[in-house]
Amino acid sequence: MKLMLVGTRVAAVATAVMLLAGCGGSASRGGEGPDPEPSGSAKQGGRAADGGKTGATGATGATGKPDAKESTLPGALPSAYAFTPDPARVPKSAAQARKLTRDAALGEADWTAGMVRHTPYESGGTWPVLADSCVWSRSALPSGVLDRFTRRLDIPAREGRGRVQGAVTVTVHRSAAGADQEIKDTVQESFRCPQQELGGGGRLSGLMSLQFDQKDVRNADASLFEAGKYTGPESGGIQDYVWTKSRIGPVTTAVSVKGAKGYRNSDLLRIAAEGGAKVLYRVELELK
Repeated sequence: MKLMLVGTRVAAVATAVMLLAGCGGSASRGGEGPDPEPSGSAKQGGRAADGGKTGATGATGATGKPDAKESTLPGALPSAYAFTPDPARVPKSAAQARKLTRDAALGEADWTAGMVRHTPYESGGTWPVLADSCVWSRSALPSGVLDRFTRRLDIPAREGRGRVQGAVTVTVHRSAAGADQEIKDTVQESFRCPQQELGGGGRLSGLMSLQFDQKDVRNADASLFEAGKYTGPESGGIQDYVWTKSRIGPVTTAVSVKGAKGYRNSDLLRIAAEGGAKVLYRVELELK
């Protein structure tokens, strides 16, 4: 029975991964979306509590990425991600990084209709650390990180449904290698700590993370997905929790969504996918 449940969860997460991997890019450029919060890495200091293989087929260009083949369908995504940041636009200082994170992070009018500011709304300049006890805390930014910034947005309770909590985090590393290590380390955190204490009475449980195969990612250099359960103040009981993190060059983005009464897991996946696609597009605009 236990093996069957694990297998079911793996299949569900894999399905969600495919859904999220296929979202974003050119098809989302005109829209508005939701709020994510990123996770940090254990090696670099942990990840926010709220917050690839190069196996694609085809020729590779000078960047080492598969050559993108544009579809002829209107609004369709390319067959492979081929964006390369302009070196002149990549932040070299903390001040430049702070400008990028604040310009790229989604606000209440940017994610999905009807979102409002959470309290607190913004936070930045610290790094989340997941201790061996699986309790989250915060520390100063690691030397390899220029800035990290989070905005929190909620869908208010209405018509018998509870309040959904969303968060979006943008982090700028000094190098693409550092950002990639954050992605890799984050995947391991759910295996190391499937139950996590967020502080303030919040708790995540049953966590499972999977990294997308790069051939399935169309709007970032790397992406991962995490799912589990959330309980905490005003949660109204045990709720679904979904979280996605992506990387474009030295920048990582993260979007988390904590469920509420009246929302299905598929609703949360849609909200997370929308927010994730929009913040990635905004990062591209900052780097092109």
